[in-house]
Amino acid sequence: MYLENPLEYILIIVVGFVAGSINTLAGGGSLLTLPALIFLGLPPTVANATNRIGILFQASSASAGYASKGVTNFPFNIYMGISALFGSIIGAKIAIEIDGQLFNRILAIIMVIVLFFIILKPKQKESLLPERLNGKYLFVSIIVFFFIGIYGGFINAGIGIVIMIFLNSFNKLTLVKSNATKVSLVSIYTFAAVVYFALNNKIDWKVGFVLAIGMSLGAWISSRWSVNKGDNVIKIFMIAVVSAMSLKLWFFS
Repeated sequence: MYLENPLEYILIIVVGFVAGSINTLAGGGSLLTLPALIFLGLPPTVANATNRIGILFQASSASAGYASKGVTNFPFNIYMGISALFGSIIGAKIAIEIDGQLFNRILAIIMVIVLFFIILKPKQKESLLPERLNGKYLFVSIIVFFFIGIYGGFINAGIGIVIMIFLNSFNKLTLVKSNATKVSLVSIYTFAAVVYFALNNKIDWKVGFVLAIGMSLGAWISSRWSVNKGDNVIKIFMIAVVSAMSLKLWFFS
């Protein structure tokens, strides 16, 4: 048990709600939850593993939200999810074996990279071309998502943005379908990562389920309502938070 103050659990729910919304609409929510868990006293490896409980519930909740609106991409999402699942087992193994201080340094570097990506990424457009889900496009996607799964199993931070851009630009899915596909395959490979972390006793279950409350609620609301207003506010908020947290992880870990 790492947290004892009830206010810390309330903070986790609030941060989880914001992160769940961000993860569902685009990606990068773990750049808030993961450092927050570390700041509240969880060791880096435990924070990384515990964060997956929130992600699992958030992705499952978002998938249900999209399905309730009739948005699905079956069976393509299952193929990608299974491919990423195998990769996530490798990534989770790396995450467990890595030194805590080195993990903080890697996380800080990733946060800065994603920060620039958030600032400079090109505006995504609704695709007018036919979807590319079969043949060579399916084969390439399966390979790509295996490596995405490795990163997802390792740290996961910012992976939603990468998935969205790949599905939109390579597979020519609409942004709505890209989001629906993203959250369903994330729920698949995150399940494997959670099992691996659990078997190695790296999860604080109480903190994880508290985090899941906020992330699931944020995911459900944001998946059912297409909230495009406030994108700039979210971007500014994330830039400020990610900058501060990456500096803290690099210089004061």
